Amino acid sequence: MSRSIPDKNGARFVPYADRTGNESVVYFTRDLSAEGLRKMYERVNEHITGKVAVKLHTGEPHGPNIIPRPWVKDLFGHCLPDATIVETNTYYDGDRYTTEQHRRTIEINGWTFAPVDIMDENGTADLPVTGGNWFDHISVGKDLLNYDSLLVLTHFKGHTTGGFGGSNKNIGIGCADGRIGKAAIHTGTNAEQWAITEEEFMERMTESSKATVDHFGKNITFINVMRNMSVSCDCEGVAAEPVVTPNVGILASTDILAVDQACVDIVYAMREDENHDLVERIESRHGHRQLSYMKELGMGNNRYVLIDIDNGDVRMRAEDAVIDLVPFTE
Repeated sequence: MSRSIPDKNGARFVPYADRTGNESVVYFTRDLSAEGLRKMYERVNEHITGKVAVKLHTGEPHGPNIIPRPWVKDLFGHCLPDATIVETNTYYDGDRYTTEQHRRTIEINGWTFAPVDIMDENGTADLPVTGGNWFDHISVGKDLLNYDSLLVLTHFKGHTTGGFGGSNKNIGIGCADGRIGKAAIHTGTNAEQWAITEEEFMERMTESSKATVDHFGKNITFINVMRNMSVSCDCEGVAAEPVVTPNVGILASTDILAVDQACVDIVYAMREDENHDLVERIESRHGHRQLSYMKELGMGNNRYVLIDIDNGDVRMRAEDAVIDLVPFTE
């Protein structure tokens, strides 16, 4: 279904004043802790019912930057006692390529307090993609269809190919199965097409994400943790580049575009010495195309009201969210 489309300038940051459309609500806390994560979930969990899946990046062995396991364990214990962590195997060869390798890595990294469903362990399923340029369906781990609701719990950071990894990347790549879905996103659907442009990769990933968002409808919600933000994805494990961007806090919304856009806006509101590396990573990979394409596909709003729950639910700007940055100590 692929066709050539013009470059959408995914290397360019769009200032808030230049955006149009409705605003969504994004909640914010500086409380980088188990309690902070729990407070964020409680703000956006209205439609998380039935059999619940939690999609998070469980990481490569001993990965230093993943969301702390004690935080997630606390969330499960207080709010999600019957939920299941969900993942899929990787497209690249490594410690999560096969289910056996993946389960060993999951155990090494301490994700043993809840059931973990490697969703493509027993096969794949197709989800429809509506309105896409590249796909009319995407292949996902079959077990995704076993759940009624999905919490997308994301460590926001850089990404080698995507520029940044937010909620969109977490489900766009993370729910696609390791052999068919991820291959289609990274290399194209034409067997002779191996190299795709940065813009096309962002669009393919976003169309995959849209399939999951559409599948769950109102029964999906999003939390982004802005902590230990290397320019590297958690898939790089101990080889990740050093963290040079300050820790910020936790954001949550029922709008996938709004929560990812707010995180990017906060990064851009930092001083240059704080955000240089991450901004360079986003722009050099044309990562902003994730955001503009989500808007084109009707996945959410790139305008939002940022609610500071630490200070009585006051409205704030992205610039205000980074004024009092403090080093994180666990």
